[in-house]
Amino acid sequence: MRVLALSPGSLQQQLERLPALAATAEQLQASLQVACDPSHLGLWKLLPAVEKVIPFPFNEAPNLADWANLLGLVREPDFQACLNFATGRQVNLLLSMSHIPTRIATEGFASTTQAEINAGWLPQELQAFLTPMGVTLQADAFRLSLSAKAMDAARERQPSGDGPLLLLAPGAFPGDWPQERWTALPDTIRSKLPQLRSQLLAPDMPVVEKAAAVACADVVLSSCPITQLLATYCGLPMVTLGANADQIPQRDVIRRLESPDLSSLSDADVMQALGF
Repeated sequence: MRVLALSPGSLQQQLERLPALAATAEQLQASLQVACDPSHLGLWKLLPAVEKVIPFPFNEAPNLADWANLLGLVREPDFQACLNFATGRQVNLLLSMSHIPTRIATEGFASTTQAEINAGWLPQELQAFLTPMGVTLQADAFRLSLSAKAMDAARERQPSGDGPLLLLAPGAFPGDWPQERWTALPDTIRSKLPQLRSQLLAPDMPVVEKAAAVACADVVLSSCPITQLLATYCGLPMVTLGANADQIPQRDVIRRLESPDLSSLSDADVMQALGF
C-alpha cells in the first residue's frame, strides 16, 4: 500500500505529524510519500517508511504551474490513500483530479472523509485522520529512529567526561528565559553535582543534528518547541519552559514550568524542576 501526505506548515507542524504517519506505515504496511516545503525535507528522512519527499512551496503561495507539477507527481504512482493537511481550492482541485480513492482532510470538497479533530495533545489529535483507515494512534509511544552515524557525530560534539549530560535548548524568542541564566545554570548545578556535563544547542541547528544531540543527552531543559518534541519522541527526562498542556504529553519524567513571562522564572524554580 502507498500513502500520500500533503503536509504544509511549520517545522513544528511537521514534527507533530510524525507519529501519525509512522503508525500508518506500520499498521498498513504502507510506504509513504510526503509533499512539504523544501526547507523541511531533512525532517522526513527521520522516518524510515518515507520512500520519497516531494518538495512543494506550500509556504510561498504556489502558482498554477506548481500545482500542475504536483498533480503530475501524485497521479503517476498508485496511491491508495491521501492524508491532506492542506486547505484551499487549489489542493481540492488537485485531489479531485487524482486517482486516489481515500482522501482524508478536515475540510474540502475533494475529501472522501472529513477528520473531526478533538482537543488534546496535538500529535494525538491526528487520530481523526487515521480512524477512517482503521489505524490506531498512540502518539505518546512513538520513538525516533536515528542512524548510528548521526548518533556517533552527536557524541563527538559532546563535552568530555563521563558524568550525566544536561542539554540546554533555548528558544531564542522574545520573552525567552534570559541568555545569561542559560549560561550560568550549569555552574550552579555543578556546585551540587560536580561531574555534570552540559551542552548548549543553537536554535538554528539543523533538525537531524538536533534530534541526534537530544537522543544522546540524559536530561533536557528547553524552551524551544522543536527540541521539546524531539525529546518527547526520544523518551527523555525533560523540563520544559513555557510549554502548554497540548504541546507536551503527561509523563512522570516531564515537568512543565508555565509562565506568561519566562524571564520571571528564577534559577531556583528551574533547579527545583530539575530535581535539585
